Amino acid sequence: MEFLSSLHPVLVHFPIVAFLLYIVFEMMGLFDDKYSKVALLLLLFGVLTGVAAVLTGNQAAEVLLKSSQIGKNIPKGLIESHENYATLTLWFFFALAALRIYLVVKKKFNKKTKMIILFLAILGYVFVFETGKRGGELVYDFGAGTQVINKINKNK
Repeated sequence: MEFLSSLHPVLVHFPIVAFLLYIVFEMMGLFDDKYSKVALLLLLFGVLTGVAAVLTGNQAAEVLLKSSQIGKNIPKGLIESHENYATLTLWFFFALAALRIYLVVKKKFNKKTKMIILFLAILGYVFVFETGKRGGELVYDFGAGTQVINKINKNK
């Protein structure tokens, strides 16, 4: 399963960008409904790629937790915090997608509910930011998942 963990650094960028573009298109959807349709597709794409990012991230965490570097160089609490924020982010946007689809189906997706959805989307992006901040710390401050740490582990 180490192969899956190696996909994590690539896959995480898809939901990050999808959710950011989703917010932009949700804003544009306030003025033209065609953008609202694109926004929904971006939201769904973000959720689907978010599932892949979380699953590969779980594998990456397993690899790190087996590593001799945990506790010495890489704090376990930071891994758990990153994982918790990633899971929270995924569930938040999943719930937002479900709410948005419900509002569209029930024909209650009007200007007022669009504003509420947009506010929630921006709030959700705070979770994306916090997840990325912790992931960045793991990589850039502690070398998690980098070749340097991998070589150290293989030489022991």
